[in-house]
Amino acid sequence: MSSLKWWQTAVFYQIYPRSFADGNGDGIGDFKGITEKLDYLASLGIDALWLSPHFPSPNWDCGYDISDYSNVASEYGTMDDFKLFLDESHKRNLRLILDLVLNHTSDEHPWFVESKSSRDNPKADWYVWMDSPPNNWQSCFDGEAWTYSPERNQYYYHYFMKQQPDLNWHNPEVKKAMWDAVRFWLDLGVDGYRLDAIGTIYEDPNLTPHNVPMNLAQLRSFSDTAKTPKEIKLKEKYWHEMFKNQWGQAGVHDLMKELRAVVDEYDGDRVLVGEDDNIDYMGNGQDELQLVFNFPLMRTEKITPTHIRKNQKERLTQIDNLASGAGWACNTLGNHDCSRIHTRFGNKLHDAQLARLNAALVLTMKGTPFLYNGEEIGMTDYMLTDISQVKDTMGSWYYHAIVIDMGVHPEEAMLRTAEMTRDKNRTPMQWSNNPNAGFSPADVSPWLPINPNYKDGVNVHDQENNPSSLLHYYKHLLRVRKESPSLKEGEYIPLQTTSKDYFAFLRQSDKQTVLVILNYSEKVFELDFSRTKEMKNANLKTLFSSAQRRPDQFEPKFKLSPFEVFIAEVVRG
Repeated sequence: MSSLKWWQTAVFYQIYPRSFADGNGDGIGDFKGITEKLDYLASLGIDALWLSPHFPSPNWDCGYDISDYSNVASEYGTMDDFKLFLDESHKRNLRLILDLVLNHTSDEHPWFVESKSSRDNPKADWYVWMDSPPNNWQSCFDGEAWTYSPERNQYYYHYFMKQQPDLNWHNPEVKKAMWDAVRFWLDLGVDGYRLDAIGTIYEDPNLTPHNVPMNLAQLRSFSDTAKTPKEIKLKEKYWHEMFKNQWGQAGVHDLMKELRAVVDEYDGDRVLVGEDDNIDYMGNGQDELQLVFNFPLMRTEKITPTHIRKNQKERLTQIDNLASGAGWACNTLGNHDCSRIHTRFGNKLHDAQLARLNAALVLTMKGTPFLYNGEEIGMTDYMLTDISQVKDTMGSWYYHAIVIDMGVHPEEAMLRTAEMTRDKNRTPMQWSNNPNAGFSPADVSPWLPINPNYKDGVNVHDQENNPSSLLHYYKHLLRVRKESPSLKEGEYIPLQTTSKDYFAFLRQSDKQTVLVILNYSEKVFELDFSRTKEMKNANLKTLFSSAQRRPDQFEPKFKLSPFEVFIAEVVRG
């Protein structure tokens, strides 16, 4: 019996609730719709759900501006609808973690409404207030980080947009109120939290100004047009310099320890997953977060064997060096904040093959995989064409900023906005080839336009009826992972580490050794692993191949097909 926790062997699937399934026909996803799709999720083969924010919100940042931490947004349903969804998920052995936004609330949250009402109200010190802007800090979403409130004749700080004022975590009353909200959902039975933007909770106490010679809109525009290596390097430097005093400050580790202590009050190994890639947030492996994302894996224009090997060497070494040896990796290539993997890591020529390779990469690497809804059917980014379609406030702010302040032509501005806005990867889930992709009734306008490629087979219904579809490929891969102890808990051993075209490695546990090879090229390779220590005097038994292979055992000498995903068990005797 494995000694691993459930979250170490689970495959997580992120649901963006507004875009997943519209159960009441109003053009917006909801709990009724999600609950109706639980059988689909169970049949897919995933083990746990991460639900993006479902709380009441004015939706300036699509739910990440929360106005009530202990309730359900009316457009998603009622608290009873949520409880039914949670119960039905658990009946299908699907765990559920929620999104927890610690850094800020909505400006419509009762806490902030009271805080801004006067300088001497009971919640006056629940947010960060100044008599005048103390520096040139920028909000990472929409310009100045300090916004004037006439009620107090003061300015409040917001790392994100002005509708998202930062909480003052130095105030113990804020901590108590937030920990009470955390307990509220744990008491209902949720299995943990994904923690949003933990690095921004504290700011430089000296309020040191940044030294970048431009504001946020100018920096975004410069980033859009940076082409030369020098410009790209300067762009990266400026992004770091602009915000370095607003995140990663002292105090977060102590706060995470407090949160872990709250979560550990509950049985069932409740889990905390940080939206950060800093291994330090795992503490000693026992006292802070259980997981942080391996974002460096996806910070590249192209997934290559060389990049993967470098990432794994650095990442797993960091995790292994944790004091207790209790660290655990966590891998993903996509989420609601970034371009979809089919688009982002495609090359316009072999997109379908690369999407399959990258799916296999996430599902065979050491660690806990996170998938994003729709990637299992190959959903792609959808570029909006008119500013009236844009729902991402960051996108509409950027469009107007570069048109009005910088004189960019509206057509060019829309092209840039469509590329940078997160709307492109948040479009509704494509369930069928019926109108509106089966997301909403035909006579309803969905909250975001639906990618028309749902008519071309990029939908669940068509792919369920096509054995060679990407959806069946995901199901097969997930089944192989579930049935292979080494793919869930085995150590990572890199092989043939000089190849620039294919990525080969072993996953080895006490129970099993598995060979994985991902060919990122059009080439055919004659491979020979017979002298490899772990495969000497052994045969291979195919567990999975994207090429046609017989299930018979064979020697570890074979041909690797172009773009093949090959997974085999090493068999002795």
